[in-house]
Amino acid sequence: MKTRSVMRAVPVLLVAGVLGVAASALSACNTVKGAGEDLKAVGQAGEDVLTGNKSDSKD
Repeated sequence: MKTRSVMRAVPVLLVAGVLGVAASALSACNTVKGAGEDLKAVGQAGEDVLTGNKSDSKD
């Protein structure tokens, strides 16, 4: 029975953690341009992980 309740809690805690990190990252941005650049960097990092590429270039 405890295993089932733990399994239900894991996705909730994961989502809460992701939202917490996102809120922290966005609060660190001073401008909309900065937020856009941060989101672009996160998207590029995600794409690099999925494709196996390493991109160190800053556009």
